[in-house]
Amino acid sequence: MTRPSVAGELEAFLARYPDTQMLEVLTPDMNGIFRGRRIRISEWQKFQDGAIRAALSQALVTTTGNYRHEVASHLAGGEPDRTLLPVPGSLAPVPWLDSPTGQVMASLYEPRGQPCWCDPRHVLERVVGRLRQAGLRPVVATELEFYLLAPGESQRPRPLCGDTGGSGAPRVGDRAAELEALWANDAFIDEMYAVCDAQNVPLTAIQRESSPGQWEINTHHEDDPLLACDHAMLLQRIVKGVAFRHGIGATFMAKPFADSDGSGLHIHTSVRDAQGKNLLLDAGSQSIPAVSDTLRHAVGGLLESMPDAMAIFAPNANSYRRFVPGTCVPMSPCWGHNHRDVSVRLPVSQGDNFRLEHRVAGADANPYLVVAAVLAGMLLGIERQLEPAPMLREASALPAQVGALPQRWEQALEVAAQSAWLPTVLGEDYARAFLTMRRVECDAFHAHIPDIDYAWYLRSV
Repeated sequence: MTRPSVAGELEAFLARYPDTQMLEVLTPDMNGIFRGRRIRISEWQKFQDGAIRAALSQALVTTTGNYRHEVASHLAGGEPDRTLLPVPGSLAPVPWLDSPTGQVMASLYEPRGQPCWCDPRHVLERVVGRLRQAGLRPVVATELEFYLLAPGESQRPRPLCGDTGGSGAPRVGDRAAELEALWANDAFIDEMYAVCDAQNVPLTAIQRESSPGQWEINTHHEDDPLLACDHAMLLQRIVKGVAFRHGIGATFMAKPFADSDGSGLHIHTSVRDAQGKNLLLDAGSQSIPAVSDTLRHAVGGLLESMPDAMAIFAPNANSYRRFVPGTCVPMSPCWGHNHRDVSVRLPVSQGDNFRLEHRVAGADANPYLVVAAVLAGMLLGIERQLEPAPMLREASALPAQVGALPQRWEQALEVAAQSAWLPTVLGEDYARAFLTMRRVECDAFHAHIPDIDYAWYLRSV
């Protein structure tokens, strides 16, 4: 395998940021959380040459960063080291820190140089390779929702809602797309854009979402799905970093507040051929939307594979609190045009911009694994020419919830464990390790006794 080249990148970086002494090395784990370390600038050559390593288990931890030895010993026994190599083009400053610091993404590689099976970037890379072998060129963009959190000493978080100008009274109501909320958070938003520019993350739009303190951010469409997911990961880090600098918090939990909407990770995807033609669009059709056979089959594959991939789209206990009827969160596999209650939506778009939007995953999901499942589902449908149920038109009622998606964590894990398709997406080793560590986290979660147990049962039974 050809080692990724970062020749000349450090020199160019130091020419712009000459005071930098440290680099944060960022490697995504199975949860879509960066793990890593700091190294001195003087260690860059060692890093570039493959002399810096990390434990393979670092990529297989729970959300809280714990690794357990339930993973099969032939996969990770003894937690062996793997080589870290920098991702080309990812070297950037960390402007929210007071000390001059840089950051660089890294991927894991086996001793002989092949991509390591447990790195989610390589999982997606393999799926993209399958599409390209089939003559398909996917184009991907992400749309993320999150909450800003008010500062305070309480263990229970509060959304950052701002106050009513002139009175100091807290704002009430959803206030979706409120422009005054942009004014109140102008310094935060301005720094967000500045940091995104410094880190080459193409943030296109930010707006207030439908619940108090909730926001939505969008990135450019990329013809490299791996880069699109890098941008999503980096954007989450930027949001948290800039919030940290402003003395507030930010969370991408799927459902941080019971009475507010959940936060999603929506994937916008189109597919081109080698000449750049959008294969999802029937250019000769006068219908609205102009759905091609390729799009229809891709949707068929997405809907069929959706229950199997639910453990990826909703990876932890809190993920399933987001699935509440009437909140524009899909409860079953269905598709429609200009309709936000469906799981696969066709937004109002045309020409090169014509695309589908996958709306199932929460903002807490791993972007690399989500996009891998979405693209693999589309490929499944295209190759097998699967036909979906009829498309819903805008302003139409949802069908009865037949074939509902798994609504509880244990159910989703069981469906995934029975899937013959999921190991073809993740790789057999990764699927086995992923499900093992998800069960470890699930068991640990249910071993705790939450406060509501005492509130409901302590004196009642």
